[in-house]
Amino acid sequence: MNIKNSIEITPELVASHGLSGDEYDRILELTGREPSYTELGIWSAMWNEHCSYKSSKKWLKTLPTEGPQVIEGPGENAGVVDIGDGWCVVFKMESHNHPSFIEPYQGAATGVGGILRDVFTMGARPVAAMNALRFGDPEHHKTRHLVSGVVAGIGGYGNCFGVPTVGGEVQFHPRYNQNNLVNAFAAGIARIDGIFRSEAKGVGLPVVYLGAKTGRDGVGGATMASAEFDENIEQKRPTVQVGDPFTEKCLLEACMELMKTGAVIAIQDMGAAGLTCSAVEMGARGSLGVELDLDKVPVREEHMSAYEMMLSESQERMLMVLRPELETEANAIFSKWGLDFAIVGKTTDDLRFRVLHQGEEVANLPIRELGDEAPEYDRPYLEPGKYSDLNIADIEPPKDYNKALITMLGSPNLASRRWVWEQYDSLIQANTLQIPGGDAGVVRVCDENGNDTGKALAFTSDVNPRYCEADPYEGGKQAVAESYRNLSACGATPLATTDNLNFGNPEKPEVMGQFVAAVKGIGEACSALDMPIVSGNVSLYNETNGKAILPTPTIGAVGLIGDHSKHCAIGGADTGDIIFLIGRNGSHLGQSSYMRECLGREDGPPPIVDLYAERQHGEFVRAAINSGYATSCHDISDGGLAIALAEMSLANGLGAEINLLTEHPHAVLFGEDQARYLLTVDDEWADMFAANSEGSAIAFTRVGIVGGNMLKIGKLISISLDELRKTHEAWFPDYMA
Repeated sequence: MNIKNSIEITPELVASHGLSGDEYDRILELTGREPSYTELGIWSAMWNEHCSYKSSKKWLKTLPTEGPQVIEGPGENAGVVDIGDGWCVVFKMESHNHPSFIEPYQGAATGVGGILRDVFTMGARPVAAMNALRFGDPEHHKTRHLVSGVVAGIGGYGNCFGVPTVGGEVQFHPRYNQNNLVNAFAAGIARIDGIFRSEAKGVGLPVVYLGAKTGRDGVGGATMASAEFDENIEQKRPTVQVGDPFTEKCLLEACMELMKTGAVIAIQDMGAAGLTCSAVEMGARGSLGVELDLDKVPVREEHMSAYEMMLSESQERMLMVLRPELETEANAIFSKWGLDFAIVGKTTDDLRFRVLHQGEEVANLPIRELGDEAPEYDRPYLEPGKYSDLNIADIEPPKDYNKALITMLGSPNLASRRWVWEQYDSLIQANTLQIPGGDAGVVRVCDENGNDTGKALAFTSDVNPRYCEADPYEGGKQAVAESYRNLSACGATPLATTDNLNFGNPEKPEVMGQFVAAVKGIGEACSALDMPIVSGNVSLYNETNGKAILPTPTIGAVGLIGDHSKHCAIGGADTGDIIFLIGRNGSHLGQSSYMRECLGREDGPPPIVDLYAERQHGEFVRAAINSGYATSCHDISDGGLAIALAEMSLANGLGAEINLLTEHPHAVLFGEDQARYLLTVDDEWADMFAANSEGSAIAFTRVGIVGGNMLKIGKLISISLDELRKTHEAWFPDYMA
């Protein structure tokens, strides 16, 4: 086999492609010769951490991915879950961390664009988006710039594309100073019989390029995302893609129209590694070979090399295997939408991946080995150490409880995120029932004609990285448990999850130990709460100059509300409603927001997650909501009972008077014990609710009443709603100003 190689393949060149010496030796064995420069790029793209999951695959296999509701689990562009009556929800979460640090606006924007394509490539029309964002210390010189660019990029892309952003997270911690996180989530709705997959079928069929033209933006992006940062970060700017949401909107509509014609045999988004990854995955999944002719690829720049074309991550592009008899009709659809449509190759029966450029063969590789033979490492790991328990009596209570509550409510991690989410269009498509600011976003489910089905979907994203740092196993469990609570608090039955596992360098045993423990905790919680993981992403090497981020295994979760007229919100209570605490009094202050914000401490173990109690309490809360008892509901998490009461009061626009008799009030008010909710019930039904709940084996307490314009908690706290609101709403706009 005679493939010309104009560039010498040196050990330095191999290393610059993120390949180890052992990996390159394996590539030589599989290729049967020295690879060309283009082939080296292809191997690098397919074998990098971002695409091959070589450090995480062993542990990902242990996660629960099946259930009666699961139609498609991990492996496709997105997961698919049955929501009844022939409909399904399609969803996934992915990271765009490194690009968003290098170029915040485009990095975040193209993260949104990529996750939307993952969803509509499956045949689902996107109906909701979320984003989970982590930034460094607010006082760090780069944090404000990153926040501004990332938020603008998310809004700029999502708003123009026309999908509502209904939820997400924003957190700050010094460990993200040099490596912020941008985890993007999208969900869509489709008919079960209208799902499309990426598995190529049939020999000699046309491989079609769809969408925008190919440029040099994003070349090597997947390899860049699989490496640590150092002081040369700025030199990586050319590896960040540039997005165009208007082109993506046209691509969505063209794909939806095309899919109705029956022309599509297989379809794959061109995401990480562009043409390379999409073509290899389609062929390998179908046990077919693929031949590409790069001279037929639509380009927007002159004199692009084969290497650049194969590794470009230009946005708004798809690859499809087409029924040849419908080529004319398919071409006409894309022409109507002003998009490129080009036959750039064909499927073959030889399991080879061939690439032609300017009349010469520049790559000829075994297609299965490109994907299936990627290294799978069993990395050595250290079991994470654990903190000793903290004695409540040894944790200093506040001298002024009013001041403590105000300090926490106005802190960077507990202040209102209104400044962020008001830059996103949360109401476009006119189906949003709950906008950001509550426990979960809620969106109506409509049929193909736009008619309301009476159902709704709820979406949430959760993780507490401080917990994961202190105990990755309990932290992983807690991320799933909190997402379960957020869905339950609005009356949704949790269906399934997607994950975005953000960690440091897996070659360090202590980091790999965090990863393993977190995955074990996540798996246990997903099994116990019947929330299988159907899609996701692993983002490793989130380090700069050897300093890793906090372990951040983000969980995105989806729930179903059978009758959306019964959905519950954080702010639905009226004057006179009785407030119930579901669960026991708080007692756990380890790793709490109180300790961090008021005492300047981040120590102690995180709260233990009792998964049996989580399930019991969630089912109880959902039953109360579906029975019509609950006028509002809110889960208790960061900041404990006091913060939950303040947030609920602000959402209601009404104060509350809370009874508090306890030996350790600071633990009761600020403890972050799990499996707990606040639930309000109309005074007329409160006694009956309590009586009916007596036999449920659920711990619950009647703690107070809604009304007035003050939040009063025993004799310790008495603050007006005006002061609470001013404090809660001020931090973000003041900081960004």
